Amino acid sequence: MSGANVADQVEVGPNRLIGEVIAQTDELATIQVYEDTTGMRPGQEVASLGHPLSVELGPGLITQIYDGIQRPLVDLSKQSGDFISTGTTAPSLDRERKWQWQPTARVGDSLPGSAILGQVQETTAVLHKVMLPPNVSGKLVNIAPPGEYKITDTACVIETASGEKVNQPFFHAWPVRRARILGSRLSPSEPLITGQRVIDFFFPIAKGGTAVIPGGFGTGKTVTQHQLAKWSDADVIVYIGCGERGNEMTQVLEEFPHLKDPRTGRPLMERTVLIANTSNMPVTAREASIYTGITIAEYFRDMGYNVALMADSTSRWAEALREIAGRLEEMPAEEGFPAYLATRLGEFYERAGRVEYAAGHTGSVSIIGAVSPPGGDFSEPVTQHTRRFTRTFWALDKALASERHFPSINWNDSYSGYIADIDRWRKEKGGGADTWNDLRAEAMRILQAESRLQRVVRLVGPDALPDDQRLILGIADIIKKGFLEQSAFDPIDSYCPMPKQTRMMECILHFYRKGQEALKTGMHVIALMDLPVVDRLRRMRVEVRNDNLPGFDQVFKEVDEQTEKLKKEYAKP
Repeated sequence: MSGANVADQVEVGPNRLIGEVIAQTDELATIQVYEDTTGMRPGQEVASLGHPLSVELGPGLITQIYDGIQRPLVDLSKQSGDFISTGTTAPSLDRERKWQWQPTARVGDSLPGSAILGQVQETTAVLHKVMLPPNVSGKLVNIAPPGEYKITDTACVIETASGEKVNQPFFHAWPVRRARILGSRLSPSEPLITGQRVIDFFFPIAKGGTAVIPGGFGTGKTVTQHQLAKWSDADVIVYIGCGERGNEMTQVLEEFPHLKDPRTGRPLMERTVLIANTSNMPVTAREASIYTGITIAEYFRDMGYNVALMADSTSRWAEALREIAGRLEEMPAEEGFPAYLATRLGEFYERAGRVEYAAGHTGSVSIIGAVSPPGGDFSEPVTQHTRRFTRTFWALDKALASERHFPSINWNDSYSGYIADIDRWRKEKGGGADTWNDLRAEAMRILQAESRLQRVVRLVGPDALPDDQRLILGIADIIKKGFLEQSAFDPIDSYCPMPKQTRMMECILHFYRKGQEALKTGMHVIALMDLPVVDRLRRMRVEVRNDNLPGFDQVFKEVDEQTEKLKKEYAKP
């Protein structure tokens, strides 16, 4: 035990199962093993590897499918079939593949930690920048010339401040539970554009920001995260299936290789890393999976990329914490979760952010975590603690999902803390921030007024309301069905660019103002809402193509023509 430390990675038994020391008392160590321990018996050897649980970072990460401790599942399936045999291992990064290397650093340069040494074209979408580890710095003594190399070859030689010369290969390892050393943190101000109207227009998230998607079973958490992974304008996607059902992860693994990247027209997997830890995999590896994912995301952030990390779901991760804490006989807190649940959640979400480096480049990690509260109860501990550490809250509603309204994000319970930041960014970029703010505020007033009026409608019915209030109900219905609803399977509606979102809302609110004017002439609201243009407003999300913004001019024209014609009819004696 003299050479063992808490957090050390170990190998257990004749099958050399991977584990980690999680507690140590005198000559007794407690180890969590990341594989099935059936058949293990007293007296079997445990060997410490002398370092914490770490991931390998270098060329070959993109397109990979890993389990929770960065074992490549495709390679493991070739060895043992569809069900991984105990003790099966494979290198996280391919040791035999050769990469075309182009150095950018020069001999004699003084390099800080995480300095970029050169680059490898990993895929069409990702130019992999080979870096020093964050904890290695010094004078560059030698660097490999351009050519083809394996990741185990020496990329450079660094002379540290102590005079030691370090041979640095094309990859390095980093402990998953330790955040990579940062540059200067910047305010997350640039929006992460997702193409989902309810998010981009009403509750946006910034690059380097954090968001949570809480919702009960069947409310669409996984599909929403799939949409964000497919369509967000992040450079790299890290998708963590943490304790999800095998069929859901299978859907991801089958769909992603066939999805086209809207940027390049190539497969989306060419800028994606998948981490699959399904519900039938060891619970201890589930606890490690989100740390594996965030460490890989930080690595690409350090290259200067904007990374979007999807964690589905952190509730399963918290359940793994609860199970491990129970086995350690730790004192339980709320609903049996360990007392340090909030601390662990905070540590995870704090690793998001937008960073500027000494070399002048910036990168970001945006974390979008799904939460599965039992029975859809948002007052349970995981949802409440997560809410404390995230600035955007997309509350999924079971009632909306039951009505087949997707995404089922409830506009009354959701919020975004990035509105002011994105407002400043739009003003700097000349993106019409005033127009967006005005449209968003007016639409939210209509939706909130409709929510209050619905309580009256339930008591006395809609016929008891005056026409101006019935108009609010009608316009809110158009906003909900024509704007907030969005089909993930429609080729046009699946992605909606921000200029189209603005034009759509302008059309709806233009009709609202025209309707207010018409009611003042004595027109009945039923006649107004029976106009053919109302159906046009509901269908324009699929009828007007994303690249055909002038098509909305025709919608404006139809609103004006039909309302004016109706006003003339009511004006006749």
